[in-house]
Amino acid sequence: MAGPDEVKVSRRLVVGGSLAAGLLSGMAAAQTPPPAASGGVSPGLPQPVETIDLWLRGAPDAPAKALVETVNERSTDALVTDRAVFGISRPRMAVFRPDRPNGAAVLIMPGGGYKWVVVDKEGYEMARWLTARGFTAFVLFYRLPGEGWGSGPDTPLIDAQRAMRLIRHRAGDFAVDPERVAAMGFSAGGHVCASLSTRFAVPVYQPVDAADKLSAKPACAAPLYPVISMDPAIAHAGSRALLLGPKPSPGQEMAWSPDQTVPADAPPHFLLHAEDDDAVPVENTLRLHAALRARKVPVEMHLFTHGGHGFGLRKAVGKPVEAWPDLWRAWARTTVLG
Repeated sequence: MAGPDEVKVSRRLVVGGSLAAGLLSGMAAAQTPPPAASGGVSPGLPQPVETIDLWLRGAPDAPAKALVETVNERSTDALVTDRAVFGISRPRMAVFRPDRPNGAAVLIMPGGGYKWVVVDKEGYEMARWLTARGFTAFVLFYRLPGEGWGSGPDTPLIDAQRAMRLIRHRAGDFAVDPERVAAMGFSAGGHVCASLSTRFAVPVYQPVDAADKLSAKPACAAPLYPVISMDPAIAHAGSRALLLGPKPSPGQEMAWSPDQTVPADAPPHFLLHAEDDDAVPVENTLRLHAALRARKVPVEMHLFTHGGHGFGLRKAVGKPVEAWPDLWRAWARTTVLG
């Protein structure tokens, strides 16, 4: 979870351009572009050239004051970007297509403590890893709950449900089997992921088109070093405050703690955490694991002694936790992802 002192460069980006109609007709319409990199992009690394806006007529429950999408570039290395985005008013997915699709897809929800969405470290880097193995990857730029949206703490879940449905609706455009769409999230994005995997059937927004007739249930889910519990004893304080405000009731804490909302038909889960995580205590994953087992939902959990928080791919190199993506891939083969 990065703080203001880590922000090296701040660049305001007003997202412009018109939105073309016809997304749901199966055509690839012109969409809001992904956030740019102020210092350029790393040579040789695939960048998304295709995006899918979630709401062509505007996101629901908009705040009274218009948001300005802002990109903070936190890296001082010209070859490594580390962008964090907030003020997202046009939630969208950046699409990464593999050269040889295997028919499966993964919706990726980066973290950022609900303060922002971390584009590279927990988004694009994982998308590249997945596409190299045949998966079509969709990196979700979800709206942040503390930025005045009328839907409050349900705002990220609304975008996650809508994203899952849109992927299924357009599965044919991406050579994807609509029954083989997984969810993966990191840190606060892990909370979005776990909310989706436990509250996929909860109606949190008014349907807007045919896509909303489809299921939002992931084929399987991987909340990684996730924010789970809103119990102040183990909650990530920043995420809890931005999600629920300074003084949530016990009922609110329970309602937005995915370990308290696991249904019997939840999808299989892959859980991962480092025991020395000093930002999101490992008890978050332990509670979700216990809740899944209590409901007899298939779950695999991996705990590492060392790794800290927010390791993603780049910070895992050279440590035992570096093995986690291959562990996920081996587990995924036991699910419908194959």
